[in-house]
Amino acid sequence: MSKGIDYSALALVIIGAVNWGLIGIFKLDLVNLLFGNMSWISRLVYILVGISGLYLLSLFGRVKAMGEE
Repeated sequence: MSKGIDYSALALVIIGAVNWGLIGIFKLDLVNLLFGNMSWISRLVYILVGISGLYLLSLFGRVKAMGEE
């Protein structure tokens, strides 16, 4: 269960990172292009990416704990 959540969160954060890269380089907001300007779907994508990023902060502690075993 935890691995599934980890991989899902990682995929969402990668999507967010690619989107920010496109915004920075080409001024192209892919989420906005696909789902509309602040539609409920685009807002949901942004919320899920943000929650995933916060969740992955726990990865630091888990990786450190794995290294100490």
